Amino acid sequence: MSTPGAKPITDEEGPLFRLLRHVDVAPHASQREISSAIGVSLGRLNAQLRAAAEAGFITISERSGPDRRQRFAYSLTSRGAAEKARLTDRFLARKFLEYQALHAELTGTASGYVPSTNRTRFMQNNLAPIPELFVSYDSAQKLKVEAGELTSHDLTPRQICDLELLMNGGFYPLKGFLGEEDYDGVVDNMRMADGTLWPMPITLDVKEDFADKIEIGQDIALRDQEGVILATMTVTDKWAPNKSKEAEKVFGADDDAHPAVNYLHNHAGKIYLGGPVTGIQQPVHYDFRARRDTPNELRAYFRKLGWRKVVAFQTRNPLHRAHQELTFRAARESQANLLIHPVVGMTKPGDVDHFTRVRCYEAVLDKYPASTTSMSLLPLAMRMAGPREAVWHGLIRKNFGVTHFIVGRDHAGPGKNSAGEDFYGPYDAQELFKAHEEEMGIEMVPFKHMVYVEERAQYEPADEIADKDSVNILNISGTELRRRLQEGLEIPEWFSFPEVVAELRRTKPPRSKQGFTVFFTGFSGSGKSTIANALMTKLMEMGGRPVTLLDGDIVRKNLSSELGFSKEHRDLNIRRIGYVASEITKNGGIAICAPIAPYAATRRAVREDIEQFGAFIEVHVATTIEECERRDRKGLYKLAREGKIKEFTGISDPYDVPANPELRVETEGTDVDNCAHQVILKLESMGLIAGH
Repeated sequence: MSTPGAKPITDEEGPLFRLLRHVDVAPHASQREISSAIGVSLGRLNAQLRAAAEAGFITISERSGPDRRQRFAYSLTSRGAAEKARLTDRFLARKFLEYQALHAELTGTASGYVPSTNRTRFMQNNLAPIPELFVSYDSAQKLKVEAGELTSHDLTPRQICDLELLMNGGFYPLKGFLGEEDYDGVVDNMRMADGTLWPMPITLDVKEDFADKIEIGQDIALRDQEGVILATMTVTDKWAPNKSKEAEKVFGADDDAHPAVNYLHNHAGKIYLGGPVTGIQQPVHYDFRARRDTPNELRAYFRKLGWRKVVAFQTRNPLHRAHQELTFRAARESQANLLIHPVVGMTKPGDVDHFTRVRCYEAVLDKYPASTTSMSLLPLAMRMAGPREAVWHGLIRKNFGVTHFIVGRDHAGPGKNSAGEDFYGPYDAQELFKAHEEEMGIEMVPFKHMVYVEERAQYEPADEIADKDSVNILNISGTELRRRLQEGLEIPEWFSFPEVVAELRRTKPPRSKQGFTVFFTGFSGSGKSTIANALMTKLMEMGGRPVTLLDGDIVRKNLSSELGFSKEHRDLNIRRIGYVASEITKNGGIAICAPIAPYAATRRAVREDIEQFGAFIEVHVATTIEECERRDRKGLYKLAREGKIKEFTGISDPYDVPANPELRVETEGTDVDNCAHQVILKLESMGLIAGH
């Protein structure tokens, strides 16, 4: 009996499968106990143990003790754990086919289950456990020791989110980071090589110098940013992807205005590694631990409460009254219990931080009926991929035991592209989800745009208001909400809960009390440092917030003295400046930066780092290269012309002129005081300093 993608276990594989499984669950068993458990003679067992050790599946070590029959201990290697997982899949596939045949023999009809090529629907019951990639506790302790000798990769925050959901089953049926064949299928048509529906490339991107040290078949250790080993991975694939194609296919456009495309081109490593993952331990979270559940923990919770139907609400924003009414209606229409399932991994740059959002959720949770509502946090790194993201979110929620999923208007849309148009149509996500709904095994509940009808003092779906011409319809957009928060204006109770507004005001005080960064950029000698010093003096004269000047020369002396002037080192220098500025901004101070910062991609990365905490004001000091060279107070241009300074901006290295800075100042024919005053006026117009 066979099926595409699931070969039956051969006579040779059956004993190996039993051996690996037993070693995993009972590493301290004696040879006699193992031989009895897997049904082979002691002689045959010894041959199997030697073969498994030679293949790198197990390690055999001596142990002391009076019982000679227990003088050896056996433990799975990371490769053995991966082989056990592979054989488990084959075993389950064979048993599934046997069940199908038995069902047909007994009833004369098919079972109704989806064929095994579509592995996303193996788990028809939302309450049954799903496979995880973790080994047993004892094996994990041994693997930690073994993995300490392996080449290590330090995961990025996004990769940690991906690995956590791979290991705990949130990304089931994935067994690890995608190999090249699966990656190509996912990019081209949202399907892996065996036909399984999966819309998002889950890849381990690494730098070229690291990839050069890795051989196919090699095991590597995956560590968090503090060096803790979370998993091992057997590298089966290594390739340089076509990132422009990935951007076009997955995100709909190769446009750096899309945050995921920007990440792809400007942050991700150039080489992808693929291969199965063996989970050792989950990433450690110190925040909101009681709110974090794995798929199997949520399924067990639903099972305990008898929740057969569960509708999930995906959110990366605080909950307001319109959201509450929407979720009430969705649960009522679906006749389901409600799971509020916010993302606390990585969202869109500029979003409210997850600490504030979770406090907002907890503040309003008691406004929901406790017997029918629960909340759990999802450690997902969003890609903001619109339609594909909606399908991805649906598959993930299916793994968490959810039966219904609310899909919003422009679900997971990143906003405007470089031409000022929306990346996706308002209902593209709902249409793609609907097209795959049956195959996914989770039902879509369309998001309704809720507005407040003043005369009836209630929220209603905008498209269901028959008398809309004779009633007063109220709504506050996200942009308007941010403006009211920034300016300390009233936020009416019909729009949000007082508890939510209080939390938001704690995190986002009026702009005149927030930290911010003024980032000057321009050629060497353009006047950046001079204007920055004048601005610093004016701001210190006003008082109210500490002011720090991060001038290019000062930073080079005190923070980056070991760096040269290659592109890589200049980028690193600017990123260091951005990091310090982000910390100053986060803590309510004013950072003034005045480096050359020639590359647009690096300036954008610094902007994203800082805008998490406050405003970023890019000031282009637009002095021409001819004027800068005429001034040449330091004699640098002369040395650059003579070839004594390599890679000099404007002479032998390019300068990306800012396309849309907050302010552009001309210094030729304008005195320094006037230039600094222009910046002050800009800060006043943005509400960052009080007007005079």
